[in-house]
Amino acid sequence: MPLGDTTFEFATETLPEPQSPAVRSQIGAVRRLSRDAGPAVVAIGGGNGLASALRAARLYASSVTAVVSVADDGGSSGRLVSELEILPPGDMRKCLVALAADGSPWAEALDYRFDSGELKGHSLGNLILAGLADVRGGFPEALTTVETLLECEGRVFPATTDRVSLVAKTSRGRIVGQVAIANAGTPIHEVRLEPSAPRAHPAALEAIAECDQIILGPGSLYTSVLPPLVVPEIRDAVMSARAHRVYVCNLVAQPGETDGLDAGSHAKALIDHGISFETMIYDDGGNPGGVAPEGIDESLYAVVGAQLAGESNPARHSPEVLAALLADEILRR
Repeated sequence: MPLGDTTFEFATETLPEPQSPAVRSQIGAVRRLSRDAGPAVVAIGGGNGLASALRAARLYASSVTAVVSVADDGGSSGRLVSELEILPPGDMRKCLVALAADGSPWAEALDYRFDSGELKGHSLGNLILAGLADVRGGFPEALTTVETLLECEGRVFPATTDRVSLVAKTSRGRIVGQVAIANAGTPIHEVRLEPSAPRAHPAALEAIAECDQIILGPGSLYTSVLPPLVVPEIRDAVMSARAHRVYVCNLVAQPGETDGLDAGSHAKALIDHGISFETMIYDDGGNPGGVAPEGIDESLYAVVGAQLAGESNPARHSPEVLAALLADEILRR
């Protein structure tokens, strides 16, 4: 049910308590929302950033849906795309693992990566998804099968089931391909897909239309966050949805892709691509190499600054802190 038509209730269970007193004080009194009365959340993006958003959403949402970029053309995914002419499985695999039941041995298996022989560089999960896509008749069917295997607490959908290439307009001309764009080393002005209007996955559109909160990011701005959003039907669905839209800015700059961009420039890039949002969450922890909390236009969106870096991995968002902030956004509506 859309955000404006429902009231969310508190459960007695609190968010997992981090070890750091500083992080504990950030989370404060924000409680975990009950699973049957919490919001429906859609997270859009790709890569490790989207997986972080899903791990956070699991802590307060009654339902979680990932809408995933299919523009990846590097590593194991790139090899499978080239050799088998399938959708890139890597980002979707990461989402499945992020949503897997706690302690699932299959989640660990899907993330296993071969380090020798002809399979060197491939993850087992990518190979399983590739095989199931053939056996089950398509990638959506493969994802459903693995969701059941992992007992996932959420759904994973590709933004489109069409094969696409990511194209960037830069200061040095046109660059084609996600990996090439990520290593462009030159200012990026715009990204789009070829073909320019791939068909959006119907289930992704339905989830966006029915959700209460849309999380954009975190992740690499031009090669993870924007690719699913420049699918025209996805962009239109996001902008027409009644859900509260939250952009979670990346923790650190992506070398070769977003060098020198501050938080405000990240936000402006989304807006320039036709995606506005009500709230931006950014890291104000002053991490070395972090995205500078500057250039923010508070006339266009509300801003929430916090120390977002995880204690065990400062390059990744803390799911607990991010969950607290995202849940608070829902509760303040």
